[in-house]
Amino acid sequence: MTPSSDIAFTSAVKAIQARRGSRASYARMEERGGWATTVTPDLAAFIAAQTSIFLATANAEGQPYIQHRGGPPGFLRVLDERTLGFADLRGNRQYITLGNLAENPRAHLFLIDYAHRRRVKIWGRARVVEDDPALLERLRMPGDATPAEQAILLDIEAWDANCPQHIPQRFEAADVAAALAARDRRIAELEALLAARA
Repeated sequence: MTPSSDIAFTSAVKAIQARRGSRASYARMEERGGWATTVTPDLAAFIAAQTSIFLATANAEGQPYIQHRGGPPGFLRVLDERTLGFADLRGNRQYITLGNLAENPRAHLFLIDYAHRRRVKIWGRARVVEDDPALLERLRMPGDATPAEQAILLDIEAWDANCPQHIPQRFEAADVAAALAARDRRIAELEALLAARA
C-alpha cells in the first residue's frame, strides 16, 4: 500500500532524503501509512481559526501559482472529514487559479499561525463549483457584501503539521490591540487604587 506522504515524497525526494540522512525517520512514518488523510478535531479547530491561507495550483505545463485568500475566522470551512471549501470572492479578475484548476486539479493549501508558530500543509485535488447557490450560501460569511463568484472545494489527499522551527512569532493587530487595552485597563485600576490610598 502506498503511504499518503508519497504525494510529496517522490522518488527524487526520497533519494535526497537518503543522501542527507533523514530517510530512515520518514520511512518509519511511512510504515504507519504516512500522513493523515482526514480532518481530525485538532485540524478542524486550526482551520476554523485561520484568517489567511495560501492556495497553490499549477497549470498543465507545471508553472506554479500561489494565491492568497483571507477573511474572518471560519471563512475556510470543513465540509466533511475529507473536504474543505470557501466562497471565492470577486478579486482582481485575473482568474489564474481557475484556469490552472481547469487544466490540473492538483492543489495545495498552506496554513500558518504565526502567533503560535504552527503550520499545516494540505495536499489534494480542488474543483471550482459554479451555479450552486445553496453551497455558496453555506460557505459565505455572514454580513460579507463582496460578491461570491464561485466556490472552491478541496478534496484532501494528505496533510501534515510542521514543527515551529524558523517560524517567526507575529501577532494579529486585533490581538495586540486587545492585549494593550487590557494592560491599559489594569494600569488605570492600579493607579486608582494608589490614588485612593494616598
